[in-house]
Amino acid sequence: MSQHDITNITNELRKQIITMIHAAGSGHPGGSLSLVEVLTVLYYKIMNIDSNNPGWIDRDRLVLSKGHGAPALYAVLAEKNFFPKQDLLGLRKLGNKLQGHPDFRKVPGIDASTGSLGQGLSIAVGMALAAKQLSMKHTVYSIIGDGECQEGLIWEAIMAASHYKLDNLTIILDYNKLQIDGTNSEVMSLGDISAKFKAFGCMVEEVDGHNVIELEQAFKLKSENRPKCIVANTVKGKGVSFMEDNVSWHGKAPNDEEYEKAMHELEAGK
Repeated sequence: MSQHDITNITNELRKQIITMIHAAGSGHPGGSLSLVEVLTVLYYKIMNIDSNNPGWIDRDRLVLSKGHGAPALYAVLAEKNFFPKQDLLGLRKLGNKLQGHPDFRKVPGIDASTGSLGQGLSIAVGMALAAKQLSMKHTVYSIIGDGECQEGLIWEAIMAASHYKLDNLTIILDYNKLQIDGTNSEVMSLGDISAKFKAFGCMVEEVDGHNVIELEQAFKLKSENRPKCIVANTVKGKGVSFMEDNVSWHGKAPNDEEYEKAMHELEAGK
């Protein structure tokens, strides 16, 4: 797959994210847009999955611990034909399967119901531990948020992953440095986050989270007897100029004028 193809995919995903959140009148655009390249590399380059058999026992698993980024995950699952694209316009609407946070009981391709911050990584650790005990060869991926790293449960999960030598677990930190109330440093500083992951026993690789080549290389690195953590430096609201690095776009939908402006930018490839 060429760089041009990847660019087209990421641009299309961003348009789908903006469109579904605008149609819903609510949602989380900032932290969904920052995830696009990470999810594109995972679903198009790395993960062993089958949209015709979502429950395939040997598939790789992905747990979106920062569940409010669900629009990005829904967009890529639709692109990969896990369900029809027209379902995206039902986001957050009564009776539709695409809830504000992922529900594995309703959506093909979702491996865990998430949304309560801090819990998704623990689910992923359990999945990886079970795979080890059953001698299964798949990999479990878990995407966490930086604001989420202020939850103690995250560090308990990483401590367990290191203790059980879960080298079949890859943690991806969407490090956009903003959360609902402001910057991480203002709300609760994370300090040297890579050093923290290393201190808890992870193999750590820090990358540009919008650079698909760096991401792919990082995902392909092998860790031995320890979990791997990819610190993906990202921009919240990436791809839409007035949303980029703007905390006010953590959890609100664009109005009609903002929607048109965002789509114009994305159509132009900006």
